Amino acid sequence: MCPRHGKLAQSSSPRSRFGAYFASVTVSPSDVLACPHCAASPLTQSPGNWSCGACGSRFPLLDGIPWLFADPGASLGEWREKLHRLVVELNAQATDIRAELDAKNLSASTRTRLELLVQAYTDHARRLDALLAPLALDVKLATRETHLALRTRMPASQDLASYYVNLHRDWSWGAAENEASFELVKEANGQRPLGTMLVLGAGGCRLAYDLHQRCAAEATYALDVNPLLLFAARRILAGQPVELYEFPIAPRSIESHAVLRELRAETPARDGLHLVFGDALRAPIRPGSVDTVVTPWFIDIVPADFADLAARINRLLRPGGRWLNFGSLAFAQRAAARCYSLEEVLEIVAENGFGHPLVREAVVPYMKSPASRHSRLEGVVVFCADKERDVPAPPEFSTLPEWLVRDDLPVPLLHEMQVTAVATRIQAFVMSLVDGRRSLQDMAQVLVDQRLMEAHEAAPAVRGFLVRMFEDSRTRTHF
Repeated sequence: MCPRHGKLAQSSSPRSRFGAYFASVTVSPSDVLACPHCAASPLTQSPGNWSCGACGSRFPLLDGIPWLFADPGASLGEWREKLHRLVVELNAQATDIRAELDAKNLSASTRTRLELLVQAYTDHARRLDALLAPLALDVKLATRETHLALRTRMPASQDLASYYVNLHRDWSWGAAENEASFELVKEANGQRPLGTMLVLGAGGCRLAYDLHQRCAAEATYALDVNPLLLFAARRILAGQPVELYEFPIAPRSIESHAVLRELRAETPARDGLHLVFGDALRAPIRPGSVDTVVTPWFIDIVPADFADLAARINRLLRPGGRWLNFGSLAFAQRAAARCYSLEEVLEIVAENGFGHPLVREAVVPYMKSPASRHSRLEGVVVFCADKERDVPAPPEFSTLPEWLVRDDLPVPLLHEMQVTAVATRIQAFVMSLVDGRRSLQDMAQVLVDQRLMEAHEAAPAVRGFLVRMFEDSRTRTHF
């Protein structure tokens, strides 16, 4: 059977080959978790926090979940700010809709829908504020660490609302999507025991839960950066239902515009499923401490190059450990050379110490909410690769260059910055011309007189810029 397009072959290695590291030995979090600040030192737990004896870093427990970011105080501050912005935005949307309700010409149906949204946005802000209350813990910040946190800040694409809808997919929409994902990953792994399993980008944790419950992992570590997802998952996995609103993209009815759903697991998670806050690119995991790494819908969204990620995953696995990947390959790197094809992905996996991956492509339902007309079928790639050799550890990941971390280095005059600077000056100048009296033609003539543009391009440029500003002012943020 073709390994790329056919059914995934079962591993030919008998269980006895892996007996040394799949032995039934109780593995505690202190055997697996490591300091994300000094890279490899083990952590010790005390009431309320984890700490590193080597570098002295302390990491708080938030709602019982270890907060293992390299710069814990600063990352906590980032997420607090994100929570503040989200609650403000939800309340602002409710205020805007209340103003719309003052209109006299609204139909009864429209009024009903708007009243539903006002109530839902207000209540949703309250529920999120309560769920995310642990973010308001009084954490003592170390000045130097807070400053250096610029180096490990959250990706711009990660906000509290990022992947929020996954909670509803995981715990309230029914079995179809979750079962399809589970079966593909289970088939890829075959009969091999999962041992100590790490799920990177675990999100709402449904796949981690299903694998832990149904494939008898000895211990599962579900890691993610998003507090909303893990705080909700912690309650759900403990058997406590969570009520949160779904705001479908294409609602099927008036009532579907805001649906208060109960998110729950069929049964509480069995012992050994641990939630961990952390960045996969500075994973708080001891090198060589896990048997299986699972990356669901993950490898194409991280900011690092895929080759860098593959080397990091190799480092986390024990000899003979397994990497199971599930998801699409929709790389969004700025450099075209890093937006890899499947063939390139498989080459990179093999180059980073893994045996030839066994691969299957499949089509699965994707984000099929019963309350929305918007859904699709998604083509996914599942691969299974076993670690054959160690590879050199990649350099410490940094989201920002040295000159943005330190305040004593000159800022380089990059071409992109020059282009942005010119565009920003022009845009600011155009906005300064908006005084309620000038026309588009008048404003274009000023740009020509100032020698900022040629006559033939000034008017289209002014119109295009103001069109974007106008449209942005009319677009409502969607949760």
